[in-house]
Amino acid sequence: MQRELFNDDAYLRQATAHVLRHDEHGLVLDATVFYPLGGGQPGDTGEVVLDDGRRIRVTDTRRDRETRQIVSTLAADAPLLAPGTPVTLELDWTRRHRHMRMHTALHLLSAVIKAGVTGGNLTDQSGRLDFDTGDLRLDASQLTQQLQALVAADRAVHVRSIPGDELRAQPELIRTMSVSPPLDVPLVRLIDIQDTDLQPCGGTHVARTGEIGAIRVGKIENKGAHNRRVVLSFVEE
Repeated sequence: MQRELFNDDAYLRQATAHVLRHDEHGLVLDATVFYPLGGGQPGDTGEVVLDDGRRIRVTDTRRDRETRQIVSTLAADAPLLAPGTPVTLELDWTRRHRHMRMHTALHLLSAVIKAGVTGGNLTDQSGRLDFDTGDLRLDASQLTQQLQALVAADRAVHVRSIPGDELRAQPELIRTMSVSPPLDVPLVRLIDIQDTDLQPCGGTHVARTGEIGAIRVGKIENKGAHNRRVVLSFVEE
């Protein structure tokens, strides 16, 4: 078993853990604060601190496709850690928090634009969603005003779950057209933004929309006959 601590508390910056496995594929721990690449959100970085004070850089985090375990990539000169080794995990919080803010902002964007989502991605600087807009016209200035209003409203963001079979009966909650969340599992994680948005998502998010800060629609690009890419960025801080 591996405890994914970020699911219980996205604000957890530090934790203790023990090594389960460390080999050429990376480091697997019995508990981790590091979010793995997925859902358009990058994998976390940070440091692993040994009992003797040595600090080892975590350069990326991903989920193994076969075992589904979270695997952290360490710096090339990292020593091989034996199973059972106790470690302290320290998250690169500044980078992660920006991911949380942008990820939540993209949820607001998908609530404002009433169209299916065909793709998305984010960094600690910007984020984008692709929409199957049909004949819908998008205006960057108007979208920015709508997003800023939702940020200013400081609405609560909650994490809850729904049985897979119940989600199957509510397909309107699934916004992504190209990828569907697993529906054959007991519970599917939902992100619920008060009076604004409700959809399945496994990423990390801020607790209130006000925490997102100033954002704007930087550009809207044509990506096909009906596909439009909307790019968000933080206003310079």
